Amino acid sequence: MVKRINGKEADLGDMTVRRILPHREVRSVGPFVFFDHMGPVKFEPGYGVDVPPHPHIGLATVTYLFNGAILHHDSLGSNIEITPGDLNWMHAGRGITHSERETEIVRNSVHALHGLQLWVALPEEDEESDPAFYHVPKDDLPIIEDAGLHMRLIAGEAFGKTAPVPVKSKLYYLDVAIDEGAQLVLPGENQEGAIYVVSGTLMVDGESHEPQSLLYVAPEEIPDIVARTDCRVMLLGGLPLGKRHLWWNFVSSSKDRIEAAKSDWAAGNFPQIDGEDDALPLPARSTG
Repeated sequence: MVKRINGKEADLGDMTVRRILPHREVRSVGPFVFFDHMGPVKFEPGYGVDVPPHPHIGLATVTYLFNGAILHHDSLGSNIEITPGDLNWMHAGRGITHSERETEIVRNSVHALHGLQLWVALPEEDEESDPAFYHVPKDDLPIIEDAGLHMRLIAGEAFGKTAPVPVKSKLYYLDVAIDEGAQLVLPGENQEGAIYVVSGTLMVDGESHEPQSLLYVAPEEIPDIVARTDCRVMLLGGLPLGKRHLWWNFVSSSKDRIEAAKSDWAAGNFPQIDGEDDALPLPARSTG
């Protein structure tokens, strides 16, 4: 049986996001443990994305935009603007610090933002690995065309293609445009999967699903998927990694490791970002 998740709103200051994962009914999909849908939102001059330096461990952040631009800056020295169709994959490993802002040109103009940020948990043997950052322009991501399906493979493996970013576990993540009446089959045999409806109306096993719906598909399920209208959906899935603890921006298989990360951030022991000193404080409690 396909399970539908609609998520909840979370306040991030100048904008509200829809937090899809984790959810009380579906904590994760394969290795994907976190899913935020940002926007669509329009900002007036002087407003926009302005997230000061903050830490991560034990995960990879996966940022993908439909509209707008975000400036990524991290403790490895990466400083790059992501635009629609590009991929930012930040492998936190044992610890990384980054900020998410906008260029002065963008921030001082009327501008829009619409996109997704997901987190992929790392296998236990990679949780303490060296941090790394990868930016892949949209033209370098594999394109797959098939009978009314127009797909961009963002990460992992699907339909005989492999995306360029090195991943640490079995997964797939795709941006798919579906023509009205076209049918879709999920990749990843014997893997957990999900369909997230970005736009249009999707029929799954005869039931209609509108935007901002995540449809969880268990490994043994083979649902009948048809586009009732032209649709845009995201496909994600993979092999689950086992239980993970999430607290604020930290993910780990060990509660003790989470506590150590909290202490390290509070004590200023995480790597710093050159030129940025307005770091987020450790919260009293996690709202993730």
